[in-house]
Amino acid sequence: MRDKLAEYDAVAKAAEKFVKTVAEGTSKYARELFIDEAVLFGYLDGKLEHGSIEQFYKNVDTVGGDSNFRARIDVIMVEETLAVVRILEEGWSGRIDFTDILLMMKMDGEWKCVAKAYNQNSDTIRK
Repeated sequence: MRDKLAEYDAVAKAAEKFVKTVAEGTSKYARELFIDEAVLFGYLDGKLEHGSIEQFYKNVDTVGGDSNFRARIDVIMVEETLAVVRILEEGWSGRIDFTDILLMMKMDGEWKCVAKAYNQNSDTIRK
């Protein structure tokens, strides 16, 4: 059953930790959002990344922040314990645009991310 509209705001607020992580280039905030067992799937510069969310942490900590980075959070769906969020990113690392899908679960009253899948826009792929 679709949850109350206030829960959409709660999910968006949780997803802001993802955006802040990428904008500032530190995994600090994402570590508050993702559960330890979270998984990652996507292609970065044509190479498949999959497995532990630790790879995402490594990526953002290595690249650092960028003042030109922009993002948009779209809360697609919120059920009582399940949410889907789309995040549009422009200018990660000064050159890459992504579309991220975050699968979130409400655990102990808090929205947590259990999986991240992403697409890198083809015109930003460096081979």
